[in-house]
Amino acid sequence: MADTHTTDKSTNSRKAQVAAERENAELDHSLLDHLKEYAREKPEVAALWCLGIGFILGWKLKPW
Repeated sequence: MADTHTTDKSTNSRKAQVAAERENAELDHSLLDHLKEYAREKPEVAALWCLGIGFILGWKLKPW
């Protein structure tokens, strides 16, 4: 009987984990869609953001 209870807990925690992963995937997808839409509406601003982020990453991660 105790073994069944343990299995139920692990099944419930796995279901909760899958639900959380699904919610995160939907949030990531929604964020990506929002960024794509913003880049279509304001391509200059999106390009400047990409340039700025690339500059800072390149400066901080320079190989020398």
